Amino acid sequence: MKEPIISFKNFGFRYKQQKNPTLFDIDLDIYPGEKILILGASGSGKTTLCNCINGLIPFSYEGEITGTCTVNGTETSSASIFRLSDSVGTVLQDTDAQFVGLSVGEDIAFSMENDMVPRAEMLPVIEKNASMVGMQDFIGHVPFNLSGGQKQKVAIAGVFGNDVEILIFDEPLASLDPQMGMTAVELIDDISKETGKTVIIIEHRLEDVLHRHVDRIILMSAGRIVADMSPDDLLRSSLLSEYGIREPLYLTAMKYAGCSLDDNNLCDLDALELSSDNKERLKAFFTEEREAVKENTNEPVVTFSDVSYSYDSRKKVLRDISFEIRRGERIAIIGRNGAGKSTAAKLLCGIIRPDAGTIMLEGTDTSTLSVKEIGEKVGYVMQDPNTMIVKDIIKDEVGLALEIRSIPQDEAERRINTALETCGLYRMRNWPVDSISYGQKKRVTVASMMAIEPDIFVLDEPTAGQDYHSYTEIMKFVNTLNREYGKTILFITHDMHLAIENTDRAIVFSDGELIASDRVFSVLADPDVISRASLKQTSLYTLAVKLGLDPESTIRHFIEYEREVESLE
Repeated sequence: MKEPIISFKNFGFRYKQQKNPTLFDIDLDIYPGEKILILGASGSGKTTLCNCINGLIPFSYEGEITGTCTVNGTETSSASIFRLSDSVGTVLQDTDAQFVGLSVGEDIAFSMENDMVPRAEMLPVIEKNASMVGMQDFIGHVPFNLSGGQKQKVAIAGVFGNDVEILIFDEPLASLDPQMGMTAVELIDDISKETGKTVIIIEHRLEDVLHRHVDRIILMSAGRIVADMSPDDLLRSSLLSEYGIREPLYLTAMKYAGCSLDDNNLCDLDALELSSDNKERLKAFFTEEREAVKENTNEPVVTFSDVSYSYDSRKKVLRDISFEIRRGERIAIIGRNGAGKSTAAKLLCGIIRPDAGTIMLEGTDTSTLSVKEIGEKVGYVMQDPNTMIVKDIIKDEVGLALEIRSIPQDEAERRINTALETCGLYRMRNWPVDSISYGQKKRVTVASMMAIEPDIFVLDEPTAGQDYHSYTEIMKFVNTLNREYGKTILFITHDMHLAIENTDRAIVFSDGELIASDRVFSVLADPDVISRASLKQTSLYTLAVKLGLDPESTIRHFIEYEREVESLE
């Protein structure tokens, strides 16, 4: 019988600065060549568990260890982090914390340089690894100047060249566009199959990870392992909803339709063998007449007219962009990494100014307004929380903008506490920002903007790094602002679940051009738009094809039913 390559026995860990342990009673064996998904809400202990494997605990994060953790037969508490790095390679969730090179090429070459690989041997490997993640044209670029998705690709490329036996990917899909996320899942799977390496993936995006087979799913909650089972068994159980994990869209549709979950290959939609009864139930569900979602006919609050922009006066990032956003709309701004989505948001906020064209904000040309004046009406939550946070303590960060605006103390405290509670941060309000995870930092920046209460919210990748519970709470609050107070919401997102569940219209960018502006169900059923924008077909589209139904009508019916359910809650 094979010996485990990783083994936890009655293992526990408490960080030095915390009163209570983060991990309790961990008993887990992972065998050579296994591909494991570690699933769980933020704060469940997923990343801490993996940091015990790669040696960051206890060598970078000190604390008290109980029990044992062995990697390749070596007890991690007595091995050096250098020694463990010979066996374990990690792609961190916060890619900025991982970069060491001054260029993409240098960063990919870092481990080889440490191993004194000759330059002539390194160059082909750098080119190969960069090409695997679509970054071959950026080898000379500075990593910190790249978009969030591009940074993620570079970090993944950096571990591909490491000759290690265990690869850990900490939320590798967090900032990738859907198509590149699918490619990343395929790349990780190919590495697993072709090299026999042991692969551990930490992810919230369960449906995306299940694009390729995983052997086991480890579900964690409150520092404990609550399930260790096959993907099929987990999907059939009630554990996902119990522990706040978002299930695949097609599974939600099957539940809405009253289907049995006993069909074969439940975790693999392409291979799913639907029973005749389930087929009939799904067809009835997707063809039942429902009240159509009403279109927004309010006056435009934002208008882009023939807007162009270039960062370096050479290549235009945006070319002749024109669109309108109506008051009270919920818009998904989608497209591949580097398509111009975040640039359009920065133009709207006045952080940068257009080279040509005009941007009107509530009837006023933004060229006549200062950034502060625009900021009173438009709140922008950036993709990378580290670029926004300036205070040491969470509650101070959330209240900073209110302090600058001289908001009265009582009113400021009300807003701060409401925002902290909504984002699940109230109990951590006095914690240092440096002590929380990347996903929790994202929530801090969302809370900071919520406290300002602007008329227009621009949320850049709000779900990246968020577990489903945190995502749901934030979305409930944002949707309340939209429904009850008429706030206009713009989501810059790769998350098609978010677009389907929480937006009315999608504005789609590709290579600096606007290629679509339409209802979400129309956009996600258009193969040409899907391809050009580096999206991927949703599982609802695949399910519609499997049933012989029209994909656009199928997605529309799902959205309409979801809105009916939402209105009853």
